[in-house]
Amino acid sequence: MKRNYLDFEKNLGYSFKNKELLKNSLIHRSFGNEHRRYKKISNERLELLGDAVLDLVVTEYLSNSTEGDLAKVKSMVVSEPVLAGISKKLEVGKYLLLSRGEELTGGRERSSILGDAFEAILGAIYMDSNFETAKEFVLTHIKDSIDHVDSNEEILDFKTILQEYSQKNYRVIPEYSVINEIGPDHQKIFEIEVKIDNGIDEEKSDRGTGKNKKTAEQAAAKSLCKKLGVKIHEAL
Repeated sequence: MKRNYLDFEKNLGYSFKNKELLKNSLIHRSFGNEHRRYKKISNERLELLGDAVLDLVVTEYLSNSTEGDLAKVKSMVVSEPVLAGISKKLEVGKYLLLSRGEELTGGRERSSILGDAFEAILGAIYMDSNFETAKEFVLTHIKDSIDHVDSNEEILDFKTILQEYSQKNYRVIPEYSVINEIGPDHQKIFEIEVKIDNGIDEEKSDRGTGKNKKTAEQAAAKSLCKKLGVKIHEAL
């Protein structure tokens, strides 16, 4: 099974010397259930390696922090929602090798699979190069999150959390719409409404505001998560 990973390597900002390492980092364990030659091949070992490298990089970067602050930041940054969010920006899902079952049930967008794949890719980069290169890759994508951790909620992707909750409980994807735009173009404030409506249960909705549509959508999703009692901290 030959694939051209050139575009993906551009997304990563790293070109692999050993392309098999990159390929193996993208093989979900379910793939081997349908492809005999991959029965004993998956990204799980690379994921474990990547997890260790990630932990070391973050610990080293925060070496001047107190033990309490270190634990707090690591628990927030080295988390499924954050790593999955990075994977989505890198278009990791597009290149994953999944079973048909995982494909049909939204595996390419599932946070757990994407978060694990990010760690596997990191492990592959470490194996293909060295710690310093892997460290550079991590900090390129996570440094801003580390530097701006003031609270748990600030770095969570509430849109992803709400979408997964909605799909699991209502079988629909939340819908976002612009309700209002306030102020001049250079200082505009957006008001966004998010709705969950499956045509059966009572409609769920809430609103949020922000300086752009993206932040307003996150604010709306955050508000609705709280209203619905979504156990946000269990997502970490």
